[in-house]
Amino acid sequence: MRLLLVEDDDHVAAALAAVLAKHGFQVVHARSGEEALQALLPAVNAGKEPFAVVLLDLGLPDQDGYQVCGKIRRITSTPVIMVTARADVRSRIHGLNLGADDYVVKPYDTGELLARIHAVSRRRTGGEEAGPTAEAAQRLGRLTLELPTRRVTVDGTPVQLTRKEFDLLALLAQRPGVVFGREQIISEVWRTSWEGTGRTLEVHVASLRGKLGMPAVIETVRGVGYRLVVPAAHQGP
Repeated sequence: MRLLLVEDDDHVAAALAAVLAKHGFQVVHARSGEEALQALLPAVNAGKEPFAVVLLDLGLPDQDGYQVCGKIRRITSTPVIMVTARADVRSRIHGLNLGADDYVVKPYDTGELLARIHAVSRRRTGGEEAGPTAEAAQRLGRLTLELPTRRVTVDGTPVQLTRKEFDLLALLAQRPGVVFGREQIISEVWRTSWEGTGRTLEVHVASLRGKLGMPAVIETVRGVGYRLVVPAAHQGP
């Protein structure tokens, strides 16, 4: 698989590229945000195997990494994994809102990074899109999910969700009020059993609550997992 590594430190990039090469990746190295954007242009990649993943370090010399992520998403749907030293949830949610598919926090374990790369790259083969289908919209109080079109509305207003956010919400919506274990959610949404994905789940739940404007719509069941609480529909005058 081809992988675009966006990293301004040549020593870090060389070491990581060597590890990735041992695991079957063909690494293309970009040292700045502009180089990364140029490398992703369709004209540059004409006739080449598409990139499976973009590994984007946020500490770039020419542009803010978050801005680069937003620009990447306007060019391509290739999965983006952010590499950041910012461990706070707000920064991670911001990255996800800009279109990142996942993130790793420095310092990270190489095994964790490889697991995340393989998890997000499965979308290229269609494995990630598998799931429940429906012919009609699923209405849950104020919340409506259209599974075939992956569209979500709250009180009729569209809500823009990332792929994983939609997959997570759709899973919980299969059985409203029923608790889904953390391991089950990680297995079905991220299609991995990697323990490090647990923090990613927490960030996606926090992001969903914020985007839907209903913090109570996803209830945390301490020590077990999460469940969807159907939001009551607005009552007329």
